[in-house]
Amino acid sequence: MVPFIVVSLVAVLTVDLLLLAQVGQRQVGGQLPAAAVRPQYRPAPQQTLAAEAGKTAQPVKPLGQLHKPNLFVVTRKPLTNELLRKVARLRGVTALELADAASIMLDDKRVQTLAVDPSTFRAYTPKVTAASDALWNNVAAGDVAVSFVLGSDGGLSLHSRVRGPAGPLRIGAYATTGFGAVDAVVSREVGRTLGLPRDNALIVSAPKANSDKLRKALLKVLPKGTQTAMVNPVLPPAQAKARTWAAGSFMSGEQITVALRAAATKLGRPYVWGAEGPDTFDCSGLVQWAFAQAGVRMPRVTHQQWMAGPQVPLAQIQPGDLIFWRLDPTNPGYISHVAIYWGDGKMVVAPRTGDVVKIAPMSTRNLAGIVRVSPTLAARVR
Repeated sequence: MVPFIVVSLVAVLTVDLLLLAQVGQRQVGGQLPAAAVRPQYRPAPQQTLAAEAGKTAQPVKPLGQLHKPNLFVVTRKPLTNELLRKVARLRGVTALELADAASIMLDDKRVQTLAVDPSTFRAYTPKVTAASDALWNNVAAGDVAVSFVLGSDGGLSLHSRVRGPAGPLRIGAYATTGFGAVDAVVSREVGRTLGLPRDNALIVSAPKANSDKLRKALLKVLPKGTQTAMVNPVLPPAQAKARTWAAGSFMSGEQITVALRAAATKLGRPYVWGAEGPDTFDCSGLVQWAFAQAGVRMPRVTHQQWMAGPQVPLAQIQPGDLIFWRLDPTNPGYISHVAIYWGDGKMVVAPRTGDVVKIAPMSTRNLAGIVRVSPTLAARVR
């Protein structure tokens, strides 16, 4: 029986949506030679969050009251006024925000995108993002705001123009929404030109309602095929005391060896944002692929992988544990990067665009924590 710092099982209930529409097409054997070890990976996030202002006919409205989003909904058909009234009447709902949602091709990357009213949607985003008038004025002027991870790790720099479904789009800001895997935001006017479906997404604020119960109530009033994701879930207090994990709850030594050796076979392969292998990877794609070779089903994105097991103290880190960082200045609490602990103070990591999968000294700057993977728990995260 092994005691660990408890992982909040509440977060396991949080899901990521696959947007329904798409637009535009222990002891570890074996060590690597010293030549395979690259210089230390040191994240260097860019602190400027908005490009120079674009031309907008009317500035966005000043930021009013912030609304913490608790549920994110995507439907197969547009949400009607009747459906919105039904949702608004559900117990605990205090605010709603309509949006358009689809997956589009942006700079040859498949990116889940929201089209929004910048003046009202900003109130549902993390405080740093919500407070930036320049950021939302740029979105209103026709720019695309991309998540910090897509911008910095994916190589989409501010001011640059990237290919979109209806022509070039300017990267006008970094703006992490906090809604699952959504990595781009445009105005609703731009969304129309991109072909996004109308009124198929809804952000629900219900800060005093049980998010799980509200999610079930939503699914009863909304059409079949609706997807819902909990964001900032409000649930009864999780088991805050230390939990004891029985023997066999974690990966075996053999599984860890297989996963690490699998990751090591990809040294030198290029980082590509959103890539899952077998020839290119992003950070969480490498984790998912390597652990799959050991028969462990891992969720796809970094903040989901954070929920794949209990957190353990840095002093107890072992090969095969996952290392997580918070590097996003637009949403400081967001888990935005992951690597696999190799041993001897080193990690296997897919860093960012322009770099390759490598073994490097472990960095503790902006460290969020260490997670020991439980295959059973990992398979439950969605």
